[in-house]
Amino acid sequence: MNYTQSEIWLIIGIMAVGTFAIRFSFLGLIGAGAIHPLIERMLRFTPVAVLPGMVAPLVLWPTSAGGEPTLWHFMAAAAALGVAYKTRKVVWGMLAGCAIFFGPLIIGLL
Repeated sequence: MNYTQSEIWLIIGIMAVGTFAIRFSFLGLIGAGAIHPLIERMLRFTPVAVLPGMVAPLVLWPTSAGGEPTLWHFMAAAAALGVAYKTRKVVWGMLAGCAIFFGPLIIGLL
């Protein structure tokens, strides 16, 4: 399906307004009041839940390697999961996964 440039900008604008409305409905209207402790506790897990949701499709259905997952994909995912679980730091898990996945490429360039 082909869109004109003005249609693309209209879609982007509608999405921006929709995103703002969703965020404002929570942060702007409810943000001034007290949040129930149960909801506040659940919100702490949002980044931890979003990261696997973004990474899992890249591991299971990668666009590289002809769309087939390779051993490197699974090794990097396992390293990221193991390091993040052991250290309880998502950033260290991400760095470990990147090191395993891109390590051979970087070493090959040196």
